Amino acid sequence: MRSARLWAVAFLMSVTAVLLYVRGDVDRVPPSRPLSELPMTIGPRIGTDYAIDPEQLEVLGKGVFLNRIYTVRRDGMHPNAGDLAPIGLYIGYFPTQRTGQSIHSPQNCLPGAGWMFASSGVTDLTSATGKKYSVGEYLITNGTSTQEVLYWYQMQGRTIANDYKAKLYTLAESIRSHRTDAALVRVMTAVNPGEDQADAHRRAVAFAEQVVQVLPAYVPD
Repeated sequence: MRSARLWAVAFLMSVTAVLLYVRGDVDRVPPSRPLSELPMTIGPRIGTDYAIDPEQLEVLGKGVFLNRIYTVRRDGMHPNAGDLAPIGLYIGYFPTQRTGQSIHSPQNCLPGAGWMFASSGVTDLTSATGKKYSVGEYLITNGTSTQEVLYWYQMQGRTIANDYKAKLYTLAESIRSHRTDAALVRVMTAVNPGEDQADAHRRAVAFAEQVVQVLPAYVPD
């Protein structure tokens, strides 16, 4: 079943790349702030940047990438031990996907790194204004660790939880607005020993809801 899904994603990626190449127009890329300037402080957490391995960067392609771990400040007041758990934030932003470069789905990358998907679904984030954003929710394991993962495609002010829909939307927008810019946003936090997954889920969602507030400055609407 998973093999068929991977082939379907690969097919959509290939069709999208061919059609974008054949069309041959220049993409419209709205201005945005550098991804590296995304706030280092989000809520009670402070971020630390971690370099991505050069071989990994080669696979990821010609995008702009942020790989950061957010940890709780020492002076914070936290009633639950789970609140202290680090949260990883990865963003891969592609100003254009016309040159054959495309966003690599975690559905492909995480299994390649030894992770297995234990469950999957969709959950909603709610902005400060009450706007809902649908994002993918996954529980992954590698035998020694379990992680709660949220990921979505940020595309022209929308969040898209599904790989297939993201590819189709990219193609549609390339025709309608001459834009193929998009980002993959991934939030990960460990499900600590003895911790209920629901607590890790709440931690990841609360952090992701803060992230979506600031994203438009770095991933343009």
